[in-house]
Amino acid sequence: MRSGSIATCAAFAAALMAAWPGLSSAQPADEFPFELEMTLEAPAKPGSKRIPSIEIGEKGEARLELWCKSGAGQFSVAGNTVVFVPGALEDRGCPPDRAQADDALVAALTAATGWTRQGDYVTFSGGQTLRFRLNTN
Repeated sequence: MRSGSIATCAAFAAALMAAWPGLSSAQPADEFPFELEMTLEAPAKPGSKRIPSIEIGEKGEARLELWCKSGAGQFSVAGNTVVFVPGALEDRGCPPDRAQADDALVAALTAATGWTRQGDYVTFSGGQTLRFRLNTN
């Protein structure tokens, strides 16, 4: 391929990415899932269909929807190191078992020190391993 053809192909690819907004902002599969929502790989609790999910904003701000409680927090990421700082949780009159499970999940996220991503799965590691599936639909 001649150098003029390579430049033409590169210009075409750049124009194509600019023309399709979702295409240029796609995250590589090894980046932290900023601006995405993910669901914990766990079964629902008896008497409930809810499974915890986290929506992470552009700057690491997080919205948590747990088995019963909801709240906010903040993720800070440097390489494969992660720090999660929880905010206040809203107690929705939870049964004791779900409230305890929510508190334990937040404690496990707070104890996490590392993260990895493989495709649509994000794993937090530290005291306990937590695996989340990215909601890609």
